[in-house]
Amino acid sequence: MHDAHDSPLTHSATLRRQLYEALAELGLDPTEVYRRVYQHRRLTAVPVDARLEHDSAPLFWQALPEITGDPDIGLHLGEAMKPRLLDVVGYLMLASSDLQQALDSLVRFQAILSGGLLARLQVEDDEARLVIDLNYLGHPPLRQQMECLALLLIKLLGFLTDGEFRLSGLHFRHAQPRRTAEHRRLFGLLPCFGQAHDCLLFPAALLRRPSRTANPGLHALLSAHARRELDGLLENQLLNRLRYLLGVRLAGGDCSLAACAAELGMSAAGLQRALAAQGSSLRQVRESVRQQRARELLRRGVAIREVARACGFAELSPFYRAFRRWYGETPERFRARQRDPAGTG
Repeated sequence: MHDAHDSPLTHSATLRRQLYEALAELGLDPTEVYRRVYQHRRLTAVPVDARLEHDSAPLFWQALPEITGDPDIGLHLGEAMKPRLLDVVGYLMLASSDLQQALDSLVRFQAILSGGLLARLQVEDDEARLVIDLNYLGHPPLRQQMECLALLLIKLLGFLTDGEFRLSGLHFRHAQPRRTAEHRRLFGLLPCFGQAHDCLLFPAALLRRPSRTANPGLHALLSAHARRELDGLLENQLLNRLRYLLGVRLAGGDCSLAACAAELGMSAAGLQRALAAQGSSLRQVRESVRQQRARELLRRGVAIREVARACGFAELSPFYRAFRRWYGETPERFRARQRDPAGTG
């Protein structure tokens, strides 16, 4: 049986192919850019149908502004990109009856695009919000990637609505950059920065707009294909995505059943049932993530107080009790044994 715990989350290679094209469009040499980003790693050619490790993305996006000399490179890449439908999710959106069904398809099959994506559609009164959070272990939200992705999604939604899609607001989790003139130019408004989620805000009435490219029969066929594709992504299945989410949130986020279910686009009862069907529970998964993190950080030599905090413990005493329950010894003794496994002193 494949253990999802052992498999890193993955994402589609579609964005990388689009990035190559957009870099060239901006007059940059994509091969040279990638060589400089990954100069200390071996970068192999990616087959068309291959997937990439999710946590490989931060290195690229964090290095890009310095390599290109452009502090707004994410915006300019998004401006250069074409909203091409290279994944089954894109074609599903195109065949949808209206924007509501298109976005429901995006949310339902989001793990095909990326295991680290936490997309959901929220509607309140006259306003709709498409949350598009992308999380990475050990990294804050990536400004350049999210600004690029927001522009790309806006273009795609404009394409699906024959140019009628319009933003009423835009939220980003990252801090406001020093200059925002390019944000105003490209988004047509000033985004709100430092928010709880990355999301596009737009009039809810647009959700009911019929699609000119609607094809119910094709949508049904594509949905069946997407279900099979999703089922084949063992690394992106629910238990692993939940472990990843808890890993991101342990040190300060809300790890309750309700909060995790909302992030994953499920009801609390639905998440509870799904975990029970796999012989697990949120408490067991959270405990496992804490145990693994404590072990990894202690082996790396991190101070015990910092290990406790990273595992979601505000005080040392409950961390020590939990650690004894996990390993039958104190963190100090555990660390000493790692350094001297033979016990020779």
